[in-house]
Amino acid sequence: MKSRRPEIVGDEIQKIISNIIATKLKDPRVPIMTSVTSVKMSRDLSHATVFISVYGDEKTQKEAMQAIEHAKGFIRYETVQEINLRVAPELSFKLDNTLNEALRMESLIEKTIKEDEARRLAREEREGRKEEGQGEE
Repeated sequence: MKSRRPEIVGDEIQKIISNIIATKLKDPRVPIMTSVTSVKMSRDLSHATVFISVYGDEKTQKEAMQAIEHAKGFIRYETVQEINLRVAPELSFKLDNTLNEALRMESLIEKTIKEDEARRLAREEREGRKEEGQGEE
């Protein structure tokens, strides 16, 4: 039977690190719109991959990730202060582009819908002219 403990610990660490980034991390390179989207724990709870979403352009995201990486020791220390584990998990941070990818997909869908609507209107207009031409014969 597969243990759910890594998932449960990951969820708790996600809440803790979110709070640390929002309230205790004072680096100006980390924008307010930075969030922890998920945490994946190893089975032995010794490693945690923390997925971070940063709202902003590519430069803002890169600077925020550098700042978070720089503060890794502080974040790990603060996390261990709030959660009771035998071993403090080694943290690795990864940029989560899910939000940006979703926005890109949404804009592509909207563009496609507008193009389809324009094609439909053009087709209806052509068909309407054909019918008018046939009725006059």
